[in-house]
Amino acid sequence: MDVLSRARDGDAEAFRELVAPHRRELHVHCYRLLGSFTDADDTLQEVLLAAWRGLGTFEGRSSVRTWLYRIATNRCLNLIRDRGRRVPPPAVPPFQPPEPTRRSETTWLQPYPDTLLAELPDEAPGPDGRYDARESIELAFVAALQRLPPRQAATLILRDVLGYEAAEVAGILETTATAVKGALQRARATLAGARTDPPAVGSVEEQRLSRRFAAAFIDRDIDMLLDLLTDDAWLAMPPAPHEYHGRAAIAAFLRVSGAWRGDRRLSLVPTRANMQPAFAVYLAEIDEQVAVGAGLIVLTLRADRIAAMTRFFGEDVFVHCGLPATHG
Repeated sequence: MDVLSRARDGDAEAFRELVAPHRRELHVHCYRLLGSFTDADDTLQEVLLAAWRGLGTFEGRSSVRTWLYRIATNRCLNLIRDRGRRVPPPAVPPFQPPEPTRRSETTWLQPYPDTLLAELPDEAPGPDGRYDARESIELAFVAALQRLPPRQAATLILRDVLGYEAAEVAGILETTATAVKGALQRARATLAGARTDPPAVGSVEEQRLSRRFAAAFIDRDIDMLLDLLTDDAWLAMPPAPHEYHGRAAIAAFLRVSGAWRGDRRLSLVPTRANMQPAFAVYLAEIDEQVAVGAGLIVLTLRADRIAAMTRFFGEDVFVHCGLPATHG
Protein backbone atom coordinates (compact mmCIF):
# COMPACT_ATOMS: atom_id res chain seq x y z
CA MET A 1 0.00 0.00 0.00
CA ASP A 2 1.44 3.42 -0.97
CA VAL A 3 1.95 6.35 1.41
CA LEU A 4 -1.18 8.23 0.26
CA SER A 5 -3.41 5.18 0.76
CA ARG A 6 -2.00 4.54 4.23
CA ALA A 7 -2.48 8.19 5.16
CA ARG A 8 -6.09 8.06 3.96
CA ASP A 9 -6.60 5.05 6.20
CA GLY A 10 -5.63 7.14 9.21
CA ASP A 11 -1.90 6.34 9.46
CA ALA A 12 -0.47 9.50 11.07
CA GLU A 13 3.12 8.49 10.31
CA ALA A 14 2.24 8.02 6.64
CA PHE A 15 0.64 11.48 6.60
CA ARG A 16 3.79 13.03 8.06
CA GLU A 17 5.81 11.26 5.36
CA LEU A 18 3.40 12.51 2.70
CA VAL A 19 3.62 16.20 3.64
CA ALA A 20 7.24 16.33 4.87
CA PRO A 21 8.75 17.24 1.44
CA HIS A 22 6.41 20.24 1.24
CA ARG A 23 6.51 21.68 4.78
CA ARG A 24 9.24 24.26 4.24
CA GLU A 25 7.98 25.52 0.90
CA LEU A 26 4.46 25.83 2.33
CA HIS A 27 5.86 27.81 5.27
CA VAL A 28 7.67 30.14 2.85
CA HIS A 29 4.47 30.46 0.80
CA CYS A 30 2.53 31.54 3.90
CA TYR A 31 5.37 33.93 4.80
CA ARG A 32 5.26 35.60 1.39
CA LEU A 33 1.52 36.15 1.68
CA LEU A 34 1.49 37.22 5.34
CA GLY A 35 4.90 38.92 5.66
CA SER A 36 5.20 37.50 9.17
CA PHE A 37 7.31 34.52 10.23
CA THR A 38 5.13 34.13 13.33
CA ASP A 39 1.88 34.10 11.35
CA ALA A 40 3.42 31.67 8.85
CA ASP A 41 4.22 29.29 11.73
CA ASP A 42 0.67 29.38 13.04
CA THR A 43 -0.94 29.14 9.62
CA LEU A 44 1.18 26.17 8.54
CA GLN A 45 -0.06 24.22 11.55
CA GLU A 46 -3.64 25.04 10.57
CA VAL A 47 -2.92 23.98 6.97
CA LEU A 48 -1.53 20.60 8.01
CA LEU A 49 -4.43 19.99 10.38
CA ALA A 50 -6.93 20.85 7.63
CA ALA A 51 -5.09 18.55 5.21
CA TRP A 52 -5.13 15.68 7.71
CA ARG A 53 -8.85 16.12 8.35
CA GLY A 54 -9.66 16.57 4.66
CA LEU A 55 -7.46 13.87 3.17
CA GLY A 56 -10.47 11.66 2.56
CA THR A 57 -11.87 14.27 0.14
CA PHE A 58 -8.66 14.47 -1.92
CA GLU A 59 -9.61 12.95 -5.26
CA GLY A 60 -6.19 12.99 -6.89
CA ARG A 61 -7.16 15.38 -9.70
CA SER A 62 -4.06 17.39 -8.88
CA SER A 63 -0.79 16.53 -7.18
CA VAL A 64 -0.63 16.43 -3.38
CA ARG A 65 1.66 19.46 -3.59
CA THR A 66 -0.91 21.52 -5.52
CA TRP A 67 -3.67 20.40 -3.17
CA LEU A 68 -1.63 21.57 -0.18
CA TYR A 69 -0.91 24.90 -1.87
CA ARG A 70 -4.65 25.34 -2.38
CA ILE A 71 -5.30 24.83 1.32
CA ALA A 72 -2.42 27.07 2.34
CA THR A 73 -3.33 29.90 -0.02
CA ASN A 74 -6.95 29.99 1.06
CA ARG A 75 -6.06 29.73 4.75
CA CYS A 76 -3.82 32.79 4.37
CA LEU A 77 -6.49 34.72 2.50
CA ASN A 78 -9.05 33.82 5.15
CA LEU A 79 -6.69 34.98 7.89
CA ILE A 80 -6.18 38.34 6.21
CA ARG A 81 -9.91 38.76 5.55
CA ASP A 82 -11.38 37.49 8.80
CA ARG A 83 -8.84 38.44 11.45
CA GLY A 84 -6.84 41.07 9.68
CA ARG A 85 -3.09 41.42 9.93
CA ARG A 86 -1.41 40.52 13.18
CA VAL A 87 -0.15 44.00 13.89
CA PRO A 88 2.32 43.98 16.77
CA PRO A 89 2.36 46.82 19.27
CA PRO A 90 4.34 49.71 17.79
CA ALA A 91 7.91 49.75 19.02
CA VAL A 92 8.74 52.77 21.16
CA PRO A 93 12.31 53.96 20.55
CA PRO A 94 14.30 54.64 23.75
CA PHE A 95 15.06 58.11 22.36
CA GLN A 96 13.09 60.79 20.55
CA PRO A 97 13.56 60.01 16.84
CA PRO A 98 13.45 62.73 14.20
CA GLU A 99 10.25 63.11 12.23
CA PRO A 100 10.10 60.21 9.74
CA THR A 101 9.76 60.70 6.00
CA ARG A 102 6.65 58.55 6.16
CA ARG A 103 4.93 56.04 8.42
CA SER A 104 4.64 52.52 7.05
CA GLU A 105 1.48 50.45 7.36
CA THR A 106 3.46 47.20 7.00
CA THR A 107 4.72 47.01 10.57
CA TRP A 108 4.15 43.23 10.86
CA LEU A 109 7.02 42.45 8.46
CA GLN A 110 9.58 39.98 9.87
CA PRO A 111 12.81 38.52 8.42
CA TYR A 112 13.19 34.93 7.18
CA PRO A 113 16.53 33.27 8.12
CA ASP A 114 18.61 31.80 5.30
CA THR A 115 19.38 28.72 7.40
CA LEU A 116 15.75 27.67 6.95
CA LEU A 117 15.65 28.60 3.28
CA ALA A 118 18.34 25.99 2.74
CA GLU A 119 15.65 23.39 3.53
CA LEU A 120 13.61 24.31 0.45
CA PRO A 121 13.30 21.49 -2.10
CA ASP A 122 15.45 21.87 -5.19
CA GLU A 123 12.47 22.21 -7.48
CA ALA A 124 12.42 24.67 -10.37
CA PRO A 125 9.27 26.75 -10.86
CA GLY A 126 6.94 25.99 -13.71
CA PRO A 127 7.47 27.45 -17.19
CA ASP A 128 5.50 30.59 -16.30
CA GLY A 129 7.72 31.51 -13.33
CA ARG A 130 9.25 35.00 -13.57
CA TYR A 131 11.10 35.25 -10.26
CA ASP A 132 13.98 33.08 -9.13
CA ALA A 133 14.24 31.74 -5.59
CA ARG A 134 16.31 34.68 -4.39
CA GLU A 135 14.15 37.46 -5.82
CA SER A 136 10.97 35.94 -4.48
CA ILE A 137 12.09 36.01 -0.84
CA GLU A 138 13.93 39.36 -0.72
CA LEU A 139 12.52 41.86 1.76
CA ALA A 140 11.65 44.44 -0.89
CA PHE A 141 9.56 41.85 -2.75
CA VAL A 142 7.82 40.50 0.37
CA ALA A 143 7.10 44.04 1.59
CA ALA A 144 5.69 44.98 -1.82
CA LEU A 145 3.40 41.94 -1.71
CA GLN A 146 1.91 43.23 1.55
CA ARG A 147 0.77 46.39 -0.23
CA LEU A 148 -1.16 44.45 -2.87
CA PRO A 149 -4.79 43.37 -2.48
CA PRO A 150 -4.46 39.84 -1.03
CA ARG A 151 -5.90 37.96 -4.01
CA GLN A 152 -3.61 39.87 -6.37
CA ALA A 153 -0.64 38.91 -4.19
CA ALA A 154 -1.74 35.26 -4.18
CA THR A 155 -2.20 35.27 -7.95
CA LEU A 156 1.24 36.74 -8.57
CA ILE A 157 2.94 34.26 -6.23
CA LEU A 158 1.18 31.26 -7.72
CA ARG A 159 1.85 32.36 -11.32
CA ASP A 160 5.16 34.23 -11.29
CA VAL A 161 6.94 32.63 -8.33
CA LEU A 162 5.64 29.05 -8.36
CA GLY A 163 4.92 28.96 -12.08
CA TYR A 164 1.44 27.46 -11.96
CA GLU A 165 -0.60 27.79 -15.15
CA ALA A 166 -3.55 30.18 -15.21
CA ALA A 167 -6.08 27.35 -15.14
CA GLU A 168 -4.38 25.82 -12.09
CA VAL A 169 -4.37 29.18 -10.28
CA ALA A 170 -8.05 29.62 -11.10
CA GLY A 171 -8.74 26.24 -9.50
CA ILE A 172 -6.71 27.07 -6.39
CA LEU A 173 -8.44 30.44 -5.94
CA GLU A 174 -11.86 29.17 -7.06
CA THR A 175 -12.20 31.80 -9.75
CA THR A 176 -11.91 32.07 -13.53
CA ALA A 177 -8.85 32.18 -15.78
CA THR A 178 -10.02 35.63 -16.95
CA ALA A 179 -10.05 36.92 -13.37
CA VAL A 180 -6.58 35.45 -12.83
CA LYS A 181 -5.27 37.23 -15.91
CA GLY A 182 -6.66 40.59 -14.77
CA ALA A 183 -5.36 40.25 -11.20
CA LEU A 184 -1.94 39.24 -12.49
CA GLN A 185 -1.68 42.22 -14.82
CA ARG A 186 -2.51 44.63 -12.00
CA ALA A 187 -0.11 42.95 -9.57
CA ARG A 188 2.74 42.96 -12.09
CA ALA A 189 2.23 46.65 -12.78
CA THR A 190 2.39 47.47 -9.06
CA LEU A 191 5.50 45.36 -8.44
CA ALA A 192 7.38 46.52 -11.53
CA GLY A 193 9.92 48.45 -9.43
CA ALA A 194 10.43 45.90 -6.66
CA ARG A 195 13.52 44.24 -8.15
CA THR A 196 16.82 45.37 -6.64
CA ASP A 197 19.54 43.85 -8.88
CA PRO A 198 21.86 42.86 -5.99
CA PRO A 199 25.36 41.42 -6.40
CA ALA A 200 25.59 37.62 -6.36
CA VAL A 201 25.23 35.87 -3.01
CA GLY A 202 28.66 35.47 -1.43
CA SER A 203 30.35 37.53 -4.16
CA VAL A 204 33.35 39.75 -3.53
CA GLU A 205 31.15 42.84 -4.00
CA GLU A 206 28.56 41.64 -1.49
CA GLN A 207 31.26 40.87 1.08
CA ARG A 208 32.99 44.20 0.48
CA LEU A 209 29.79 46.18 1.02
CA SER A 210 28.91 44.19 4.13
CA ARG A 211 32.35 44.70 5.68
CA ARG A 212 32.38 48.42 4.94
CA PHE A 213 28.90 48.82 6.39
CA ALA A 214 29.85 46.98 9.58
CA ALA A 215 33.00 49.06 10.02
CA ALA A 216 31.16 52.36 9.49
CA PHE A 217 28.27 51.36 11.75
CA ILE A 218 30.50 50.27 14.65
CA ASP A 219 32.72 53.37 14.33
CA ARG A 220 29.69 55.66 14.01
CA ASP A 221 31.22 57.01 10.80
CA ILE A 222 28.07 58.46 9.34
CA ASP A 223 29.84 60.01 6.35
CA MET A 224 31.37 56.68 5.37
CA LEU A 225 28.03 54.96 5.80
CA LEU A 226 26.25 57.55 3.65
CA ASP A 227 28.84 57.02 0.90
CA LEU A 228 27.70 53.39 0.71
CA LEU A 229 24.05 54.29 0.08
CA THR A 230 22.15 54.84 -3.13
CA ASP A 231 20.63 58.29 -3.59
CA ASP A 232 17.16 56.89 -2.90
CA ALA A 233 18.14 54.63 0.01
CA TRP A 234 15.73 54.17 2.91
CA LEU A 235 15.75 52.97 6.50
CA ALA A 236 12.84 51.11 8.14
CA MET A 237 12.37 49.65 11.62
CA PRO A 238 9.49 47.15 11.91
CA PRO A 239 7.44 46.99 14.07
CA ALA A 240 7.95 50.75 14.46
CA PRO A 241 6.22 52.55 11.57
CA HIS A 242 9.05 55.07 11.06
CA GLU A 243 10.70 55.17 7.63
CA TYR A 244 13.52 57.48 6.57
CA HIS A 245 14.03 58.04 2.84
CA GLY A 246 17.13 59.63 1.35
CA ARG A 247 20.59 60.21 2.77
CA ALA A 248 19.72 63.37 4.70
CA ALA A 249 16.82 61.73 6.55
CA ILE A 250 18.88 58.61 7.31
CA ALA A 251 21.78 60.73 8.57
CA ALA A 252 19.45 62.65 10.91
CA PHE A 253 18.18 59.40 12.41
CA LEU A 254 21.67 57.90 12.78
CA ARG A 255 22.94 60.98 14.62
CA VAL A 256 20.11 60.80 17.15
CA SER A 257 20.41 57.04 17.66
CA GLY A 258 24.21 57.30 17.92
CA ALA A 259 23.92 59.97 20.61
CA TRP A 260 21.55 57.71 22.57
CA ARG A 261 24.03 54.82 22.34
CA GLY A 262 26.67 56.96 23.99
CA ASP A 263 29.80 55.08 25.04
CA ARG A 264 28.20 51.65 25.06
CA ARG A 265 30.03 48.95 23.15
CA LEU A 266 28.40 47.78 19.94
CA SER A 267 28.93 44.36 18.37
CA LEU A 268 27.69 43.15 15.00
CA VAL A 269 27.49 39.42 14.29
CA PRO A 270 27.11 38.59 10.57
CA THR A 271 24.26 36.36 9.50
CA ARG A 272 21.80 36.18 6.58
CA ALA A 273 18.06 36.66 6.14
CA ASN A 274 15.85 36.73 3.04
CA MET A 275 18.90 35.81 0.94
CA GLN A 276 20.48 39.11 1.99
CA PRO A 277 23.43 40.00 4.24
CA ALA A 278 22.37 40.78 7.79
CA PHE A 279 23.85 41.58 11.19
CA ALA A 280 22.67 40.75 14.68
CA VAL A 281 23.17 43.85 16.85
CA TYR A 282 24.37 43.58 20.45
CA LEU A 283 24.93 46.39 22.98
CA ALA A 284 26.94 46.35 26.23
CA GLU A 285 27.82 48.91 28.85
CA ILE A 286 31.48 49.90 28.92
CA ASP A 287 32.21 47.86 32.06
CA GLU A 288 30.22 44.78 30.97
CA GLN A 289 31.63 41.80 29.09
CA VAL A 290 28.33 40.41 27.85
CA ALA A 291 26.36 42.32 25.21
CA VAL A 292 22.57 42.04 24.94
CA GLY A 293 20.71 41.59 21.68
CA ALA A 294 19.34 44.84 20.28
CA GLY A 295 17.87 43.80 16.93
CA LEU A 296 18.76 42.59 13.47
CA ILE A 297 19.80 44.73 10.48
CA VAL A 298 19.14 43.36 6.99
CA LEU A 299 20.83 45.09 4.05
CA THR A 300 19.20 45.40 0.66
CA LEU A 301 21.92 45.82 -1.97
CA ARG A 302 21.64 47.27 -5.44
CA ALA A 303 24.66 46.82 -7.69
CA ASP A 304 27.58 48.30 -5.69
CA ARG A 305 25.53 50.27 -3.15
CA ILE A 306 23.16 49.73 -0.20
CA ALA A 307 19.59 50.54 -1.22
CA ALA A 308 17.91 49.90 2.14
CA MET A 309 18.55 49.08 5.77
CA THR A 310 15.78 47.30 7.65
CA ARG A 311 16.26 46.99 11.38
CA PHE A 312 14.05 44.50 13.19
CA PHE A 313 13.41 44.64 16.93
CA GLY A 314 12.04 42.09 19.37
CA GLU A 315 13.15 38.84 20.95
CA ASP A 316 11.38 36.79 18.27
CA VAL A 317 13.94 37.94 15.71
CA PHE A 318 16.74 36.18 17.58
CA VAL A 319 14.64 33.06 18.19
CA HIS A 320 13.57 32.70 14.54
CA CYS A 321 17.11 33.23 13.27
CA GLY A 322 18.68 30.86 15.79
CA LEU A 323 20.79 33.67 17.27
CA PRO A 324 21.84 33.88 20.92
CA ALA A 325 20.16 36.55 23.04
CA THR A 326 23.58 37.67 24.32
CA HIS A 327 27.06 37.89 22.87
CA GLY A 328 30.51 38.08 24.38
